[in-house]
Amino acid sequence: MSRETEKQRWQRNFADLLQELRVAQTGVQILFAFLLTLPFSNGFTRITEFQRDVYIVALLAAAAATAMIISPVAFHRALFRQGRKPELVRFAHRMASGGLAFMLISMVSAVLLITDFVLSRPVAFVLSGVTALWFLGFWVILPFARRGWGDDEIDDDDDDPQVLVGD
Repeated sequence: MSRETEKQRWQRNFADLLQELRVAQTGVQILFAFLLTLPFSNGFTRITEFQRDVYIVALLAAAAATAMIISPVAFHRALFRQGRKPELVRFAHRMASGGLAFMLISMVSAVLLITDFVLSRPVAFVLSGVTALWFLGFWVILPFARRGWGDDEIDDDDDDPQVLVGD
């Protein structure tokens, strides 16, 4: 059986990360587009000062998420064919993690904005809190809890360069 070289592992890690970023990018772009068009809707003039502030937080967080999730592309262009894939993968990982954090803030803020507009503020806070917990559960708690499961199995995301190709 052939073993994956370190260069192949970094290339695979980068390709895997790009696939993940494509999924996140679509979601954040849809949210960002929605937030960008919201002020031009008729009902937006009836929002409270609190709702306006929540809107600004949601908009800026979506912009930050978009910038961070797309930044590995610009970084890749700058480092193209320089043999710096490990640096690129580490940078892209940090940007993806930061982008997801900003996306979480934007999503929860958007839920708070909309629920506060159509429901009472206490209900909006409860629903936004549940939304935050829901995202944290699927994006943080479950993935990190899963890290310890099946330690005896070979994981394709393992940092061990001796991982067998095809396993």
